[in-house]
Amino acid sequence: MRTLESIQEEIKSLGEVDLFGTAKEVSHLPEILHDDENIKYLTSGLTDGTTWLIVCTQKRIVLLDYGMFFGMKQSEMALENINSISYQTGLLFGSIEIWHGGARMLIENCDKKTVKPFADAVNAAIKALKENQQAAPSTAQPQNAAASGDDVVSKLERLAALKEKGILTDDEFAAQKAKILGMA
Repeated sequence: MRTLESIQEEIKSLGEVDLFGTAKEVSHLPEILHDDENIKYLTSGLTDGTTWLIVCTQKRIVLLDYGMFFGMKQSEMALENINSISYQTGLLFGSIEIWHGGARMLIENCDKKTVKPFADAVNAAIKALKENQQAAPSTAQPQNAAASGDDVVSKLERLAALKEKGILTDDEFAAQKAKILGMA
C-alpha cells in the first residue's frame, strides 16, 4: 500500500494544483489509489453543493468528498468510458465537464489555473490507454472471447428475468434471444 508521504511527494511534482478544502480527501488517497496507479493531475471543485477532490490517474478519474456526518463519498469513471472532457474559465474560477457513457459530470468553482492542465492530463491518459490497448499482443483475444461469452450469458440472464416478470412475451423473448446469439 502506498503511503501518504509518497502521494504528497507525487502531488508536489505535479506543479500548481488546487487542493482547497480537500485535506481529508488527500489523506484518504493511500486507501483509494491502487499500488500501480500514478496521479497524472488533481484539483478541487464543487459538485452536488460540496467540495470534491478530483484525481486523474492513468486508469480512472476518482472524485472524493469527505463529509463530517456521512463519511467518505467516492465516485469514479474508467478512462475508457469517458466520451469527452471540456473546460471553461472565468475571471477567477473555471469548470470541468466530463461526459462518460450517457452521463454528464460538471465540476464548478475550480481554480481557473488548474482546469486546462486537468483536462490535458485526462486526454493524455486516455490517449496512452488507447495506444497500450492497440499495442497489446494478439494473445489477449482468447480473453476477450471469454469476456464476450460472459457478456452474452449476462444478457440472456437479464432477458430471462424480464420474461419471468412478464415484461416480455414468449415471442419477444425468442426474438431478443436470437439477436443476442447472432441467429437473427
